[in-house]
Amino acid sequence: MQKEKYRLQLPGPTPVPPRVQLAMSRPMIGHRDPDCAQLVQDLSERLRPIFGTPNPVLLLTGSGTSALEAAAANTVSEGEEAAVVVSGAFGDRFAQILDSMQVKVHRLDIEWGKACRPEELADFLKQHSRVKAVFLTFCETSTGVLNPIPELAREVREHTEALTIVDGVSCIGGTPAKAEEWGVDILVTGSQKALMLPPGLAFAAVSDRAWKRVEANTHPRYYLDFRQYRKSLEKANTPNTPAVSLFFGLEEVLNMLEEEGLENVYARHRLMRDILRKGIEALGLPLLTENRDASPTVTAVKGGADWSVEDLRKELRQLGVRVAGGQQRLKGKVFRIGHMGYADPLDMLSTLSALEVALKRIGAPVETGAGMKAAEEEWIRVSRVNH
Repeated sequence: MQKEKYRLQLPGPTPVPPRVQLAMSRPMIGHRDPDCAQLVQDLSERLRPIFGTPNPVLLLTGSGTSALEAAAANTVSEGEEAAVVVSGAFGDRFAQILDSMQVKVHRLDIEWGKACRPEELADFLKQHSRVKAVFLTFCETSTGVLNPIPELAREVREHTEALTIVDGVSCIGGTPAKAEEWGVDILVTGSQKALMLPPGLAFAAVSDRAWKRVEANTHPRYYLDFRQYRKSLEKANTPNTPAVSLFFGLEEVLNMLEEEGLENVYARHRLMRDILRKGIEALGLPLLTENRDASPTVTAVKGGADWSVEDLRKELRQLGVRVAGGQQRLKGKVFRIGHMGYADPLDMLSTLSALEVALKRIGAPVETGAGMKAAEEEWIRVSRVNH
């Protein structure tokens, strides 16, 4: 295979569109120049519909994890109580961040591959009603689960005075988000997933209610201090040197999303999920999540009894397709396919075709063409419904 030509079907980083790459190659400008100030202001405003917030969106230079830590550092302090719903590796990361801050963490552990049900959270919060914040994961990247954030946020409001803080890193831009309507106080994401950029930017939508907590919070912070980002944004700037080239790319990403229309973007992601799942099921491979919990951006597939997940990933790599392995307790047990951002149904068909070939090569008992047939039929069915 040609080494420079491959399909990046990871749950992040994801492919960067050529027009976005071209935009990022523009000549550098000063980060305190008027042109950059206008760009910062425009980007913050244009991100609002993607988060579903009436407030300007904060732009941070850092990975998605920097936004997770910022959400924690700006809202809770040492010795205070917080609840974390852990349904996978990234819920666990939120808990680790809070542990490092010496916050008293109450974990609600959910079986990996399952979504948190509102009644589970309600029962848990009745026992921990003094928490200052409840940390949730929208799409759990390690399992492909999409948690029901509107319902979970409602339970937080009903049973506590806590803030609702949500990790949306692997789904914002690929599924609807309505932070204000749902009662989400802080919603964060990163650039390298559905937003079609390289790693290096993070974003935070902060509610008016959360800003009161941010202002009162005593936890030390500097680079990740939301107060400084808001203060700078009021002057159309950032508190520290930003990733200017990524700002150029983000401007083009927003152009692409607006041209397609957000509802069409979300429908495309749902279609990719459904095509892929139908094809995988037709091959007889067990999916980790139920359909009702399935994310439109990531799909996790269990390995077989007579073949190795890692052997399959190596074979796929030889065919020019990169998929991710499992994390933590799922390492070696699942592989994960990303279908977000710069991707479409044809990418799902090519991935399924490569999957069939790779499975045959490693001796897995699958019927060649079965996955493709099921996926194509699902695509045709959806097309008829929509027309």
